[in-house]
Amino acid sequence: MVVAYIMVKAHTGKAGRLRDDIEAIGGVVSAHIVAGDVDIITKVEVDSPAEVKEIAADAIQSLSGVEDTRTYVAME
Repeated sequence: MVVAYIMVKAHTGKAGRLRDDIEAIGGVVSAHIVAGDVDIITKVEVDSPAEVKEIAADAIQSLSGVEDTRTYVAME
């Protein structure tokens, strides 16, 4: 099992809709709107690092309203 956290920076006013869209993606465990440098923190649990890439680089980054993402893979 691979656990990763994807930080999502959203365009102004898009965080609520993006959170809902992100939570609908397979492999996403949770997505929370937060205060700070990013707008949404997403937790992903999948079988392989390749699946993390598919979720972060393909699914999330293709959503309208996403400005930037950063992905962190848990080591333990």
